[in-house]
Amino acid sequence: MAHRRAAPRPLALHLAAAASIWTSSRNAWPLSSAGWRGWSPALAERAEALARELASADREAIAAALDREERRRLDAFLTGIENYRGHPHRRALADPPAVWREGTTRLLDYGGEGAGPPVFVVPSLVNKSYVLDLDDGVSMMRFLAGAGFRPFLVDWGAPDAAERAFSLTDYIAGRLVRALEAAVAATGARRLPLIGYCMGGNLTLALARLRPELASAVVFLATPWDFHVTTDGPSPVIAICGRAIETTIAALGELPIDMLQGLFFALDPLQSWTKFRGFAGLDPASEAARRFAALEDWANDGVALAGPVARECLFGWYGDNTPAKGAWRVAGEAMRPEDLALPTLHVIPARDRIVPPESARALAQATTGAEMLSPAAGHVGMAVGSRARREVWEPVALWLRRL
Repeated sequence: MAHRRAAPRPLALHLAAAASIWTSSRNAWPLSSAGWRGWSPALAERAEALARELASADREAIAAALDREERRRLDAFLTGIENYRGHPHRRALADPPAVWREGTTRLLDYGGEGAGPPVFVVPSLVNKSYVLDLDDGVSMMRFLAGAGFRPFLVDWGAPDAAERAFSLTDYIAGRLVRALEAAVAATGARRLPLIGYCMGGNLTLALARLRPELASAVVFLATPWDFHVTTDGPSPVIAICGRAIETTIAALGELPIDMLQGLFFALDPLQSWTKFRGFAGLDPASEAARRFAALEDWANDGVALAGPVARECLFGWYGDNTPAKGAWRVAGEAMRPEDLALPTLHVIPARDRIVPPESARALAQATTGAEMLSPAAGHVGMAVGSRARREVWEPVALWLRRL
């Protein structure tokens, strides 16, 4: 029997959201035709125009047409999910050798002995590192190796029993420092340029501040800094769910991936509805369908956050905005970007929903002599999108060469 995915995660949330869209659409027409006008103020003018247009229409015919369209869209959504769950794609790329490991953390060497200048890359603690090595031809790490560098990628594993007690200080002043020292020892280089993706950029900033003698420059890829620049991000959701989050951490010692996925889902509840309906229309044998499955597999293959890290990030970063306030401390030291005396490049995707551009721009503006690049991409698209090579990988490689 063919293997079927349990994803998208959490599946119950995706299905419940689709049912909510379906039932709310089904109820909208009877209420609207009866004179109810509970529209968003931004839609009021268009809603009134539509009401006038439908005033003389056959109400039963419209209700029947709406019913057919609602069922068609729901069927497409469910078909898309089923097509994805049964898609034959499985990631086949083999990991390169690990030159260092400690606990569940590894340092993967994409260049090998004798390769070009080393680069130290740090991904987020939440999602698996292979978003930077997703598939044949969709790998920033292999691109950098082909461009003459020796990239090292930190690969975080799911926290084990001991690591569930880790704080960010344990990960940064402990694991990251020792991984960077291992890269220095493996290459003979005195200082390495660092690259941090998303939350990995925050970790990289702290690493460069704690061990500046080992870092020559920092590239920040979509790194959040001011967590209160918008009112429609995760902060309000975290505030609402704070008690449930704390109860879960207290019970499990970690924040499980399904709860983290739920927080990401809340950023754009319609995204799942749209993308799986679109996937239903793809030929399952097409390259587009395979790429969709590859990326969706990664998105659903996250790891839990150690309890202290989850509290620090969700309640400290998102809740109290400690980084932007200068109140985030690692190993007792305040992490202030203005104290970072290194060349920095800030890649800030213009269509990022996970890290609003204003949040990442705040880090660049607080860093002396920062250079900025703003590709027309989203948060994940900047790493794996069709234009990622041209708009992100190549400019980053060029900037590193200039060093």
